[in-house]
Amino acid sequence: MKRFFDLVLGLVAAMVLAIPVVIVAILVRLTSPGPALYWSDRVGKNNKIFRMPKFRSMQVGTPAVATHLLANPKAHLTPIGSFLRKSSLDELPQLWSILIGDMSFVGPRPALFNQQDLIEQRTQFGIHSLRPGLTGWAQVNGRDELPIPEKVKLDAEYLKRRSLWFDIRILWMTFVKVLRRDGITH
Repeated sequence: MKRFFDLVLGLVAAMVLAIPVVIVAILVRLTSPGPALYWSDRVGKNNKIFRMPKFRSMQVGTPAVATHLLANPKAHLTPIGSFLRKSSLDELPQLWSILIGDMSFVGPRPALFNQQDLIEQRTQFGIHSLRPGLTGWAQVNGRDELPIPEKVKLDAEYLKRRSLWFDIRILWMTFVKVLRRDGITH
């Protein structure tokens, strides 16, 4: 049922957002050198690595680490990078990952391939068995502000509580948080 929900919502979202996706891609290309998309190696279901697209909000050559690990993240942002992140427009290409089955709309956010502490803790609690999500319970309860143990605790809670109605609640909460730009540190 969840996969069917992801496919239907993903196809509708792709149609509705086609023009904004093209506009953002053009803006990224016009405001900084390099490709419009950044393909990030992420940890998916059962700890399988997959390539996740995002609109590029950082300069070409920025180290592939969690943003909070950069000495000065703002120095690496493209001219429109901060706006893309605060508006979550940088996440739009992940609809592709949802449509091909690497991701779901709701689940734990996919870890970077080199976030061993997060990967190990998620594996310990069985969270690795879930398809990662565009948004998740941890996202709507703190986003960038949460330390890893708290994220894992919330991901484990999602694992226990998951249902279609809980996913719909998380999607609604995500929509509200994106409008308010809550929980974004850069």
